[in-house]
Amino acid sequence: MSGQGEPSEQGNTGEPCRIDVWLWRARIFKTRNLAAQFVDAGRLRRTRAGVERRLDKASRSVRPGDVLVFALGGRVWTMQVIALGARRGPPQEARSLYTALDSTEDKPSSELLSQAPA
Repeated sequence: MSGQGEPSEQGNTGEPCRIDVWLWRARIFKTRNLAAQFVDAGRLRRTRAGVERRLDKASRSVRPGDVLVFALGGRVWTMQVIALGARRGPPQEARSLYTALDSTEDKPSSELLSQAPA
């Protein structure tokens, strides 16, 4: 029986995911509301198929292969979306949703991101 919106399906298909939902699932932000505020402020850029675009609405989509660039916590973060995920899982599962393209090994910490964007 295949239910509509079955969690295992969304993480594995090519269907897009809202950027605020993905940032929350990837544990970049502690709440979806904080992620939406960050995106609505125009502080995130997405590169898809070589075209860079500033995202200004939380409803904009993200797909595997997209590259995201944003400044947070005094750093510029660059990451490639690997998977969309089906839920907000544990940190290990969240880290599997993206690959950091920064020169350092550090990843965004949800403790750092718990504050509302400035």
